[in-house]
Amino acid sequence: MKWALIISLGIVLVILVSAIAVALFVTTTEKRQYLDNSTLRNDNSVVGNNNAKTVVIVFSRSGNTHVLANHIATLHNAEVKVITAEDYALGIPGWIRALYDARSHVTTITPEALDLQHYDTVYLGAPIWLYSPAPPIWQFAKSNVFKDKHVVLFNTFNSKFEQHFIDEFESLVKQNGAVSFSHQAINRGRMGNQLSTQVMLKVYNQHYQGVSNGS
Repeated sequence: MKWALIISLGIVLVILVSAIAVALFVTTTEKRQYLDNSTLRNDNSVVGNNNAKTVVIVFSRSGNTHVLANHIATLHNAEVKVITAEDYALGIPGWIRALYDARSHVTTITPEALDLQHYDTVYLGAPIWLYSPAPPIWQFAKSNVFKDKHVVLFNTFNSKFEQHFIDEFESLVKQNGAVSFSHQAINRGRMGNQLSTQVMLKVYNQHYQGVSNGS
């Protein structure tokens, strides 16, 4: 009985240490990526194009999807708007909350709504969490009107996405007035062996640079 208890406690300890190690690895990697992406993420040349007919709206934790958003904005002479969500701030608490909420469609974001009237095309970007677009982009899609807009959902992800979530997102934006919907996705690979930012943008260009906004 004593040995069984010791073995059980040992197993629990190993699991606990492994979980802590994973959490530290992931959150440290995210913080490093956030710093590495700082220059491209803060590219102000694409933020304030007041004459743009295309807008790129993005939520990003580590900055990878934000960098892609800026790249898309450059390609389409678009304006960039950033969604923030304090619940998912970088660090272990935010990472745990992101895992817990991963498939939720409801969360608190800033801004929750934007005036999209003068845009023809709206790009909505977020990472994929547990095979579904991250909750902030769902919340934004629920809270905004896309009447007569072409909506393009774009995602970065580490493993895969499930198509039924993308189909649900399409239904949501069309219920809110969108006249067309398309999806763009870049698989960056598992943490520790991910595409560099430069390669990610190159892959995007190879797949989507010549794609019409309204397709």
